Amino acid sequence: MRKQKGFSLIELLIVVAIILIIAAIAIPNLLRARIAANESSAAASVRTISTAELTYETSYPATGYPLTLAALGPATAACTTPTSANACIIDYALAGSQGTAKSGYNFVATGSASAAGNPNDQFIITASPSNLNTTGVKEFCAVQDNVVRFETPAAGSGPDATMTISACSALSPIGN
Repeated sequence: MRKQKGFSLIELLIVVAIILIIAAIAIPNLLRARIAANESSAAASVRTISTAELTYETSYPATGYPLTLAALGPATAACTTPTSANACIIDYALAGSQGTAKSGYNFVATGSASAAGNPNDQFIITASPSNLNTTGVKEFCAVQDNVVRFETPAAGSGPDATMTISACSALSPIGN
């Protein structure tokens, strides 16, 4: 008999099968970790935007809360002179994220006035996963009380693009 060098086909197939089993166990855990990281980032971003809304309202009382998320940040990556149109309170990436996903979430911030001609005395911030069950499984929101709330949308329902201030106020706060 000749002396055997290397591995047999069976041995290689066994090693490949073991690697596939380990990957089948590890990949779902990796995806869950990524979703948890995205959700944590989204909740922190909603908190940051909410605090910036309060700062903006204090800095520009004649305007009240800004109508858009972009008004909270700089017009360009470098902030030169803060104005009510570009207050430079939050960073450029977060201020420009309305309509584009940041860390797997879409952010929308809108201000409104309770009566025409008055400063904006209300706002709502929403963060919805850009791809439900892939980038996140929770939606986040905040209003004037600066409490970040969440909901877990029903499967197939998609993000709640029409969330109202009263609907957000009725949701569970984070940590409860």
